[in-house]
Formats: sequence, structure tokens, C-alpha cells
Amino acid sequence: MQPVIRPATVDDAEAGAWCHLLCWREAYAGLVPADLLLERTSDLERRVERWSTRLAAGADRWIALNPDPAAPFEDRVVGFIGTGPGRDEDSPVPFELEAIYTRRAFWRTGLGGRLLDVAVGKQPAFLWVFEGNAQARTFYQRHGFEPDGTGKHDPYFDLHEIRLVRR
Repeated sequence: MQPVIRPATVDDAEAGAWCHLLCWREAYAGLVPADLLLERTSDLERRVERWSTRLAAGADRWIALNPDPAAPFEDRVVGFIGTGPGRDEDSPVPFELEAIYTRRAFWRTGLGGRLLDVAVGKQPAFLWVFEGNAQARTFYQRHGFEPDGTGKHDPYFDLHEIRLVRR
């Protein structure tokens, strides 16, 4: 059975926050030093607040629900995507893919592509990705995103990011 994808509501903030933090742990293991990763992914309350605030303000976020009805609460959401107007002063296109993550158990199942299709479709968009995240870069390349030569430092995880654009 496949995860159901639907728009997130404020009521989904805690389950979404769990997914967010667990996805970071799974996706960034090996990229971010283990102690820093644990520190940055341990404040559930702060992440729930961020999810609640963004959703209450009308943020465009979709979630993928675990098809296993017996899954524990922290595994209820197994993927999400957030989009919106470009936040960069020099946005190469007007639409930004702000975040897309799936839990490790759902990697290479097509869930990421389904989330992308639902929230972005084929429209031009840009995103930021850690330069060393080869798996994510391969995913984005398959979906038409290419580096535009712009980079920046992410102070939260202390990694270099590059901007990818699909025109």
C-alpha cells in the first residue's frame, strides 16, 4: 500500500515535526558530524512550533501518511514537501521548493517523485541542497534541476549549499 499524500493542517504539526527531524537524521548522517546532527534534531518542541506557525500562516505544505495503521505516532508522517514564492533576492524563477524529505524506508519507492508532482508539477522552480548530498542531487537531476552556479553557507548544519534550478 502506498502513502496517501494530502495537504498538511495545523493538526499535523507534531507528526510533521517528527518526520522532519527523523528525515534530517537519516538524510544527513555522514554529512553532518554526529554530535551536531543529534543536537540539531533533538528539539521537537521548537520544530513543532515552527510547523504550527508556518501552517497557521497558510504555508503550502503536503504530507505523506504512513500506510501502516499500526505505526507509532512519530512514524505517522513518512514524507513532506513545502513550497512557496522564491525567498532569494535574486530568485532565478518565482517558485521555490523549500523542502522535500521522505523517511529512509520510503527512499527509492517513488514517494519523493509523487510529492514533487503534487506540489510542484512541471513548473519552473529552484531549491537549495547541500553540495555533498549526492543522493538528493541525483534525485533533483532526474527531475530536471541543474546547478546555476550560486552557493552559500548553511550555518545551522555548517555545510555548503548550492542552488538548483529547473526552468
